[in-house]
Amino acid sequence: MVRQSKLAVTGAHYGSKDWLAQRVTAILMTIYLIVLMGVLFVVAPQDYAGWKGLFQSQWLRIATFVFFICVFLHAWVGVRNVLMDYVHPVSVRLMMQITVVTALLFYLVWTAEILWS
Repeated sequence: MVRQSKLAVTGAHYGSKDWLAQRVTAILMTIYLIVLMGVLFVVAPQDYAGWKGLFQSQWLRIATFVFFICVFLHAWVGVRNVLMDYVHPVSVRLMMQITVVTALLFYLVWTAEILWS
């Protein structure tokens, strides 16, 4: 007779993927911020028209959008891990995760609208 364990297996064993995602997004965000500081040092926009002119270049819009994708992915990995570790009722955790994903997707669409409007 095989005895089954009553120990509930939790988590999805994302460890190394989470670690890598956090590091890659952090590196990409750091590179973007260094490049942006360099651009701002050279261009130094003083008013709204200057800032608007700065973001007319397509490469800066795309780089900024990639930056925000990295920010939202970085945030999602961190929040998901915190929720998995500290929110034990599955239904509450699922609702909180759905809320976070919905908010992050909304922010991503809003970012695109801001950059390309």
